[in-house]
Amino acid sequence: MLAGCGSVPTEVAAPQTGDHPFPTLTHTVGHHVHPVHGIDVSKYQGQIDWEQVRAAGVSFAFIKATEGGDRLDSRFRENWEASRRAGVPRGAYHFTYWCRPMADQIAWFKQNVPVEPDALPPVLDVEWNFQSPTCPRRVPVALAQAKMREFLHAMERHYGKKPIIYADIKFHREVLAGNEFAEYPFWVRSVAAVPHERYPGRRWAFWQITATGRVAGINTPVDRNVFAGTRQQWQQIAQTGFRHRGHGATAVAAAPAAPAAAQPVALAAAETAPAQVPTATTSVPAAAVPTADTPAMTTAPLPASRPRF
Repeated sequence: MLAGCGSVPTEVAAPQTGDHPFPTLTHTVGHHVHPVHGIDVSKYQGQIDWEQVRAAGVSFAFIKATEGGDRLDSRFRENWEASRRAGVPRGAYHFTYWCRPMADQIAWFKQNVPVEPDALPPVLDVEWNFQSPTCPRRVPVALAQAKMREFLHAMERHYGKKPIIYADIKFHREVLAGNEFAEYPFWVRSVAAVPHERYPGRRWAFWQITATGRVAGINTPVDRNVFAGTRQQWQQIAQTGFRHRGHGATAVAAAPAAPAAAQPVALAAAETAPAQVPTATTSVPAAAVPTADTPAMTTAPLPASRPRF
């Protein structure tokens, strides 16, 4: 679809001008134009062969670490060490429990997630968890934002990197719309549309494109993600240890714009971002997708909700 669109004005994922290193986008024509792919995992993926995962073309992983102030994913340490040995850049994420003081959750995350210079920044996962048997509550917006800032500030001080915020559509619309927390890199979930349709105006660094991906080395369906920037940008950021400028990172130069010639990744129909006809306002990464580096993937049905403890 994109092969004949070279005359369409496009723009490269913009290098971040603040104090985190990730280039960001607001618009994209679809996941298939993004060359850097990753996954996010928890105990529900079972035992993972991380060497196979890396060989399949996975460039990064977000690994569930903690939930609330007393729950540790039973496979976190196994996944954390095995992914490091396999050479897969990874970061740990914390699922927020709104009924517990954030100070407890901060202490629990720090207790369980080591400070490593080459790890991705920590991730704060913020969603309403109406299925929780003990805390199916929605706190006031001001309180939710205050709790988030408490965690984010503590993580930046402790790990020396600007944390990433993961938000689903509902939470973002109710708590984060209006460009709240714009100084942080965002990881957004949008499995049936491109992000700008679900997160209007939000600049994102990572996009969760499906919950039903299949990747070699993992025996279950797995969440798959793409990075907003080019492969060159990813490599440059990785060389800094994913640190922002205040901690020794250098600015990432934008690659010159070029038409993207991509090979689409096969996704289940319900999980596929619909094909978008590029317009003058569409932003796409400059680099083409190297087919050999795209993780092979088939489809499998999963419930819409993400499994928790």
